[in-house]
Amino acid sequence: MKFYIGSGLKNCDLVNEYAKILEAQGWTHTYNWAKSLKPAETAAELTAYAELEQQGVKDADAVIILLPAGRGTHIELGMALALGKRVFLCSASEEEFSLENTVSFYQLPSVVRLVGTAEDTVGEILRRAGEVPGEKSGS
Repeated sequence: MKFYIGSGLKNCDLVNEYAKILEAQGWTHTYNWAKSLKPAETAAELTAYAELEQQGVKDADAVIILLPAGRGTHIELGMALALGKRVFLCSASEEEFSLENTVSFYQLPSVVRLVGTAEDTVGEILRRAGEVPGEKSGS
């Protein structure tokens, strides 16, 4: 399975932790922006980064969004939803999904919301990867 991970810049280490666990399970990372991170100095560099990230989302079977996230991550979320990708929203706490902090798109039936450590949520992603988006699991 191919995956892309979107998150805020402050979560680079967490992105790499998720990637390491998934890659150990045989999954393929379509683009790891956290390993390629270099501050953009020009608009052309920003465009190049955006194109790499957009292609990463397009090429992925599953898009994992690590919360908290910023504007760019929410654009990646929107692309994933529009392209019909499997979407997993992961947070270390329930607070990100509270009514005060959530956004309406987090509530879509095709979005799987997970709370826990990287190891816990990746385990759940692996378990649910074969399910049809929007369907509830049997547990």
